[in-house]
Amino acid sequence: MAVSANRLEILQIADAVAREKSIDRSIVIASMEDALQKAARSRYGQETEVRAEINPRTGEVRFSRLMLVVDQVTNDATQISLEDARKRNPAAQPGDWISETLPPFDFGRIAAQSAKQIIVQKVREAERDRQYEEFKDRIGEIVNGVVKRVEYGNVIIDLGRGEGVIRRDEMIPRETFRPGDRVRAYVYDVRREQRGPQIFLSRTHPQFMAKLFKQEVPEIYDGVIEVKSVARDPGSRAKIAVVSRDSSIDPVGACVGMRGSRVQAVVGELQGERIDIIPWSADAATFIVNALQPAEVVKVVLDEDSNRIEVVVPDDQLSLAIGRRGQNVRLASQLTGWDIDILTEAEESERRQREFEERTRVFMNAIDVDEVVGRLLASEGFSSVEDLAFVELSELASIEGFDEDTATEIQTRAKNYLDRVEAENEARRKELGVSDELREIEGMTSEMLVRLGENDVRTMEDFAGCVPDDLVGWSEKKDGETVKHEGFFTGVDLSREDAEAMIMAARVRVGWIENSVSQPQEEGEEEGATQEAEQD
Repeated sequence: MAVSANRLEILQIADAVAREKSIDRSIVIASMEDALQKAARSRYGQETEVRAEINPRTGEVRFSRLMLVVDQVTNDATQISLEDARKRNPAAQPGDWISETLPPFDFGRIAAQSAKQIIVQKVREAERDRQYEEFKDRIGEIVNGVVKRVEYGNVIIDLGRGEGVIRRDEMIPRETFRPGDRVRAYVYDVRREQRGPQIFLSRTHPQFMAKLFKQEVPEIYDGVIEVKSVARDPGSRAKIAVVSRDSSIDPVGACVGMRGSRVQAVVGELQGERIDIIPWSADAATFIVNALQPAEVVKVVLDEDSNRIEVVVPDDQLSLAIGRRGQNVRLASQLTGWDIDILTEAEESERRQREFEERTRVFMNAIDVDEVVGRLLASEGFSSVEDLAFVELSELASIEGFDEDTATEIQTRAKNYLDRVEAENEARRKELGVSDELREIEGMTSEMLVRLGENDVRTMEDFAGCVPDDLVGWSEKKDGETVKHEGFFTGVDLSREDAEAMIMAARVRVGWIENSVSQPQEEGEEEGATQEAEQD
């Protein structure tokens, strides 16, 4: 078949393919040009630089051969001498390209088959690119589709202009689909892969529930109510925290709807998943108490350094607070971002009593007092010997049964005890070979130096190579449980921020980083001195 014929046919094919695959017509024409070029090379030689052009308006195909202008020809197929080139273009220079028109030719069967494969491949690549570009910006949206097939438990969804997959672990437990079923799912990832763009869908993702509420609750869609966080145990139970920007609108009531119509629509989509709607609060303690509903909470104790909270509940509320297989407290922890420890009132009372006894023994042993005095000091709120040593003398003397002489004696004994401990720590530090230089870091104590030595941290460089986790420890989740790892300074009153500041100070001292804080201060001091001089 001669290429010069069928001009109209070429454009009709390009239009049809572009419409069917939803890709740009110019991409189809460019793939045809590539296919024609390959076919032409099989006719004129693979080393020949052949170009094929299709006129997008008329469908006319033109072939041309490009030849490089050189002073001395070494390859007749790809090069042309400067003398011959100037016969065609008087302005030709070495390094230019000269185009030579080639006549139309008939394709052989093999060349035509090869051209067809190239067009199919190029069109498929363009279709994949189009799908990726379309869906990569839809991550975080809910899409509707029809089940196309089920493969090894994974559900393939026809999205109209692409295919998505819901993997087995992203489906709600006990949920089954058949070809032809309509499905709503959340797009949580779109990736380029060898076999084309992969659109990953989920029905268990926490944000799937948040987006469903956005569709059902106009106030969320309009931004009057904001979904702060979501925690789900797919197919069983979920918690969602909401807050209203308008004080006149109740966020929980708006999400529940008239007679529960709005929340029931979401529950129906999630196969009967029970949903607790929680009012969000900026106060962590209030939010956590709300999140543990329906259990009642008596008291909370926050530890902001380790992001843990201790919750005390009545004895008869313990099972309700924990929930079936720990579900309630686990979802509350996910919702709030805090690790939650639940104690009954009896357990908390027992622990307080144990801590009281421990403090009493510490005071009895450290400052050599009897049990009555030790208990009296512990009951007054003193938790350590340091508290006794550095408290105002008048505060000690104001304790019932104490006078100024007794207070002075107790404080003297406390300071003597701390001096003995300091001396013992200093001797131990030297024995471990810990550098004197480390004492210069602000906040470093003799107890810390001993602990560093026991963990093979002896020089400023050793300490500079540490990270905050080494000093204060860290927590990690394993099988749904929080596992606490101890650091060098576990048990010492040191926050993570202070630990980081100490490490940064060590890195400045060894010259690993520059002190970015001192420089502006010096400049400020210089400006102040200049202003004073001008005033004088």
